Amino acid sequence: MSSQWATFARSWFLIDARMQPPGKIAVMCSVRLQGKHKPIYHSLSDCGDHVVVINTRHIAFSGNKWEQKVYSSHTGYPGGFKQVTAAMLHQKDPKAIVKLAVYGMLPKNLARRTMMQRLHLFPDDELPDDIRANLTEELPQPREIPRKLSEYTQEEIDAFPRLWTPPEDYKMK
Repeated sequence: MSSQWATFARSWFLIDARMQPPGKIAVMCSVRLQGKHKPIYHSLSDCGDHVVVINTRHIAFSGNKWEQKVYSSHTGYPGGFKQVTAAMLHQKDPKAIVKLAVYGMLPKNLARRTMMQRLHLFPDDELPDDIRANLTEELPQPREIPRKLSEYTQEEIDAFPRLWTPPEDYKMK
């Protein structure tokens, strides 16, 4: 009986976007917002859940996408074509890149605006108390965050295989 209630109820999922690509976060969000993870999913029924994304300020693009990825818009007026790089858009609004990525992955129909209302984005890890009280499940991050060199112990560094051992008289610059 409780599993049936859980199927029909709107759950609240928490996703941590720290050091994650926006596209991977958007895939997880769009599946939950549409309700495709539920056994009762149907394209005409509105059975999606709420998704809370924290740390959108700390997303990570691979390669040179911060400078090379361009977001375009048009006002509808002559000369109203605007282009902005991912770095400039992120600096202006830390939530915008994740929001645009999720918006682009949702189906292009009348339900898209309703699904976007169930997406809650936060630039840092502080959440309002009313949202924190609703959370039911935290989803694992899609990509494993690599550790920094400062986070390794000296034993782990010494045990790492050496490709080349410098001679005794070798001087580091």
